[in-house]
Amino acid sequence: MSFKKEFTKGIIKDNPVLVLMLGMCPTLAVTTSVNNAVGMGLAVIAVLTASNIVVSLLRNIIPDSVRIPSYIVIIATFVTMIEMLMHAFFVELYGALGIFLPLIVVNCIILGRAEAFANKNTILDSIYDALGMGLGFTIGLTLLATFREILGAGSFMGISLFGPQFQPALVMILPPGAFLTLGVILGVINLIRNNKAAREVK
Repeated sequence: MSFKKEFTKGIIKDNPVLVLMLGMCPTLAVTTSVNNAVGMGLAVIAVLTASNIVVSLLRNIIPDSVRIPSYIVIIATFVTMIEMLMHAFFVELYGALGIFLPLIVVNCIILGRAEAFANKNTILDSIYDALGMGLGFTIGLTLLATFREILGAGSFMGISLFGPQFQPALVMILPPGAFLTLGVILGVINLIRNNKAAREVK
């Protein structure tokens, strides 16, 4: 398998957020700011890459009967490590991500890649897959957070863009704003894809 194919599929063709619509809980919950989105994305990349490596290493050793529980233990170990590091060095981000940080353990993206890919492929391919899927997840979160933070707070990464006279649309940083923004982004993506498909047919 080529690096380009395994790496880019998670960013474009099989983007976890914008195409497969996986991991919707953190996607909708932590995207009130770009800082939170990037922090969650980097945590997922780290856990996904580390767990894919270990699952690929042990794929011929773990019995099928305990396959899923074993994956959860592996993932939970790395999540705990990331959580402790973040608590020690990035206290503000740790507090902002809250319960959604330990819930990475049951994130269907990570468990799904362990079962569908790392369990059947080499370590190198599993790393490519993890980096691509993790980056795709981060891009999806960051895109959503960018619109929500700019429209809902008038800032980008905590930096004010419009000054004190700006009247933010507070609904954008509330739960309805998350659904609305995601719906608009998915609608635009589907429109582009449908137009592209129509041109290819012609």
